Amino acid sequence: MFISESLDVNEAGHLTIGGVDTLEIANQFGTPAYVMDEALIRKNCKLYLNSIRKACGNKGLALYASKAFSCIYICKLAAEEGMGLDVVSGGELYTAIKANFPMEKVYFHGNNKTPDELQLALKHNVGRIVVDNKYELDLLNKMASDACKTVNIMFRIKPGIDAHTHDFIRTGQIDSKFGFALETGEAMEIIQYASACKNLNVVGLHCHIGSQIFDKEPFLHAAEVMTNFMADASLKTGIVFKELNLGGGYGIQYLPEHDPIGYDAYIGAVAAKVEDICQKRGIEMPSLLMEPGRSLVGSAGITLYTVGAIKDIPNVRKYVSVD
Repeated sequence: MFISESLDVNEAGHLTIGGVDTLEIANQFGTPAYVMDEALIRKNCKLYLNSIRKACGNKGLALYASKAFSCIYICKLAAEEGMGLDVVSGGELYTAIKANFPMEKVYFHGNNKTPDELQLALKHNVGRIVVDNKYELDLLNKMASDACKTVNIMFRIKPGIDAHTHDFIRTGQIDSKFGFALETGEAMEIIQYASACKNLNVVGLHCHIGSQIFDKEPFLHAAEVMTNFMADASLKTGIVFKELNLGGGYGIQYLPEHDPIGYDAYIGAVAAKVEDICQKRGIEMPSLLMEPGRSLVGSAGITLYTVGAIKDIPNVRKYVSVD
């Protein structure tokens, strides 16, 4: 049993991906080679977008987290499917620009954006810049002023959620290099500070709690914490937050025992949670954004290698070298 619907074995006993013989691919293009099943990626894009439309109507968008796999063709594919795009570096932004991706649907993340990267984002009118720290906020405000532009920004918030994943891929807790913490009050302070920045327009909040999450409860907890904070911040600053980005991190199957959450199951539950809190707190329902990356392309791709030297150490281990 394969962990991806893209994979199979043909009559010759060769592994196939998307119905294509991998041996033929290796012979034609050489190895190592990344191979992606376009049909499955497009299918996954449609599943996400349909799930969000079902849960949120027109007030929602799925952004492809391009750090999962970034190239010009995949950016064009995402645009054709109606996705937005999450970029985290100048290189990913440059790739999106070369692909003619609609810049108004690009969200620029990252905890250490360089002045050159921010300049590139300003030059091409990136839709949203997700601000990660005060240094970046001050730098961006000055650069926007110098360019006579008003920039739409979001703030990355650490909601203090333990997603029960490996320490290396947990990002929502207070001890994280990303974003502003709720527990210390710095998240509220930076929003108040930003309200006086004349060349910045705060449109929303963002969080990301980790990766390879198989339980919807952490997502629901994050949605609850973020929506309540949005209501508190709106009351304190007068800012009307139009967007709430709850990040990505949805697990995919690597092992037979892995059981990924169905897209509808968590998107519908999260949207219902946000809507319920908005009604109770008397605030406008924001557009909901989510950032699938691995869950769009992970199961649709493999790497082909050619085996070289084999070293068999008796009663210890066999080492198989690849290119």
